[in-house]
Amino acid sequence: MDVQQIKQRYGIIGNAYGLNRAIDVAVQVAPTDLSVLITGESGTGKEVFPKIIHQHSARKHGPYIAVNCGAIPEGTIDSELFGHEKGAFTGALAARKGYFEEADGGTIFLDEIGELPLNTQVRLLRVLEAGEFIKVGSSKVLKTDVRVVAATNVVMEKAIKEGKFREDLYYRLSSVPIIIPPLRDRIEDIYLLFRKFSNDFADRYRMPPIKLTDEAKELLIRYRWPGNVRQLKNITEQISVIEKNREIDAETLASYIPYHIGDNLPALVETEHKGAADFSNEREILYKVLFDMKNDMNDLKKLVLEMLQDDECSNVKGEHAQIIKKLYDDGEGALMDTPAVTPTVTQHVTAVATPKVRFAEKTEHDDPMIQDTEEFVEESLSLVDKEIELIKKALAKHNGKRKYAAKDLGISERTLYRKIKEYNIEG
Repeated sequence: MDVQQIKQRYGIIGNAYGLNRAIDVAVQVAPTDLSVLITGESGTGKEVFPKIIHQHSARKHGPYIAVNCGAIPEGTIDSELFGHEKGAFTGALAARKGYFEEADGGTIFLDEIGELPLNTQVRLLRVLEAGEFIKVGSSKVLKTDVRVVAATNVVMEKAIKEGKFREDLYYRLSSVPIIIPPLRDRIEDIYLLFRKFSNDFADRYRMPPIKLTDEAKELLIRYRWPGNVRQLKNITEQISVIEKNREIDAETLASYIPYHIGDNLPALVETEHKGAADFSNEREILYKVLFDMKNDMNDLKKLVLEMLQDDECSNVKGEHAQIIKKLYDDGEGALMDTPAVTPTVTQHVTAVATPKVRFAEKTEHDDPMIQDTEEFVEESLSLVDKEIELIKKALAKHNGKRKYAAKDLGISERTLYRKIKEYNIEG
């Protein structure tokens, strides 16, 4: 059975490489008895993969038991997993089989394995290594033939370092790791999932499916989706039930997306989709301006340093050298290893753009008694000016081809057309 058939059988939506790779690994490892550790953020759909592994293994006719380790109290989890004898603890009125005994000959899925207490981790390690366990309140060793598939949204390496998870158990569980990508890394799948959920809820609630405008689609794709597929499904259901207008614009969609946490703001990602929401494009321009200004300063410092080290240059003394030295001292440690500027240095500068110091070049008509002069050029802090400058540079770079200029600027072609018209830019 190929990946596409697996998706159809288990209702998996998406074509992202990471998702296809995870499905392929699950199918390949299924016929073996190796333990599998599935990792991924909360809401990515990890619970589907143990079913794929079980159904494509030789154990498919045996029992399949899913256990949420994080939902069982620490005091009773040993009893739940391994069983107990009558009178083993208060309330143990009769002997009880645990999940490992019930799942003999089949597969057990341990969800949220990162929440397992350390004492229980020791018991689980023994099951994985020898297939043996002991019931709570008993001294008799029992055998079980069970395949273990575990899942977690915890960063296991960090949990191991903090002493919350046993390193030997981690390596025993992750004989074959399967990594489920977050929804923000599956850009091409987001709208497919939204459309699937919209149609599902339309059938369930007997109403027309909701649709998105172009701007709303762009917002949907650019949002980071910290809750992944589960969050997307939840928001789609809310909109399907609450909104009377079945065509959803960007403003309406934004009212359902929580922006109060900084990490959840729309991600600035490159896509082939047209029609970005205007506020996202303005933010992109602002970020690009700020980064370009910082890069300009770094380039200036490197250029001046190269000219200072040129032996063929003329001398620059006194106040000029102090100004150059201040440029280096003020720079965030980027040039900490550069040689200090002394009162007499060799220098030849023709022209440097703002925000910089510029020295006049000597000519044969210059009075030898006149020292080099300095000119301070005040930098424009207008975002509009910077925006116009960036657009002109992009158009010049791509010989007036607006499609490529828009891609270079990180904005949609439609927004670039609007900006050119708004600022009356020729090109």
